Amino acid sequence: MLHDQQPLATDQQPPAPNLSLMTARLYDPLLKVYRNYTARVFLQAIITIWVVMTLTFVLVRLMPGNPVDVLVEQILTAEGISYQEAYDRIAASFNIDKDATPLDQYLQWLGDLLRLDLGTSITSPGTKVIDEIARFLPWTVFAVGTGLLISFVLGIFAGMPMAYYRGSKLDHILSFFSSFSTGVPNYIWGLLIIIGPGISWRWFDIGALRGTYDVGLTPGVNAEFILSALEHAALPVFTYIIAILGTWMLSMKSSTTGVLNEDYVNVAEARGLKERTVISSYVGRNAALPLFTQLTISIGFVLSSGVVVEEIFVYWGIGHLLFQSITVRDYTTLQGVVLLLTAVIVFSNLFADLTYGLLDPRVRVSGEK
Repeated sequence: MLHDQQPLATDQQPPAPNLSLMTARLYDPLLKVYRNYTARVFLQAIITIWVVMTLTFVLVRLMPGNPVDVLVEQILTAEGISYQEAYDRIAASFNIDKDATPLDQYLQWLGDLLRLDLGTSITSPGTKVIDEIARFLPWTVFAVGTGLLISFVLGIFAGMPMAYYRGSKLDHILSFFSSFSTGVPNYIWGLLIIIGPGISWRWFDIGALRGTYDVGLTPGVNAEFILSALEHAALPVFTYIIAILGTWMLSMKSSTTGVLNEDYVNVAEARGLKERTVISSYVGRNAALPLFTQLTISIGFVLSSGVVVEEIFVYWGIGHLLFQSITVRDYTTLQGVVLLLTAVIVFSNLFADLTYGLLDPRVRVSGEK
């Protein structure tokens, strides 16, 4: 007896896709990248900069006053044309879309930023913001860098005796000075320098030290220009030194105190090594090592905190440019300077993280399972 044969299926259905497998294939490479310490901190830095710049974009447009309206009023006063004609001229000069929504403006700004285009200064027609920054930034780097390095070296050499002779009269005097130096903001120190030595005691002529060098000199590598630049930068540099010195002194004292309790220092002293050798080879180097990481972090914060100091001394650095852009509501310049300061702070912290990760490999693998 023949059995009934089942017909062969001619259109078999494909198996259902494995969603969990697809998800794993998609996210596993991203997880591997994120678990990498360097990639993770770099991604966090980029996100931080984006968030700060987005907030800056919104906040500057909430500020009272509009630079376009100011320029329009200037044209109306000078030429006597209609408001619409003046507005159209300003809009054409700065490529302003009257019908663009805030979201459209943000997307356009973000696209320009990705192309490293910071735009054109509103108050200086035809001048690129990046050119303005390049003109003012070197003076700030010179003043801040000089003050930071001098205070760092002095703090190391002053902090070690505070730890060695802790509890002594020397320790009390230096600790009081360092605490007072740290507690007073740098702009207060700047005002005290102007009021005391500048106005009351007349040790120097404040008006003659405005700017970054004497008017009439041509920038170049010559003794006259270099001496003039050093003279004009002396007051801001001294302000940075006196305001930061106490921080390095206290940090070095704390670090040296911890190193003095280490076993290898006690062994070196038991071996009969000279005190100078123990201080320089065993204590000083190991105590100063953590401060180098702190130094990289301080670069960004000192650079940003110098805005008021530069304006007090009328020193034409990046802080002076930022203050002026706020005063005249130059949105593009303001956003460019804030981007620079934010990037310096974030990436100085990033560099400190990476440097500390090289010194301590456990940091690079923290959180990895």
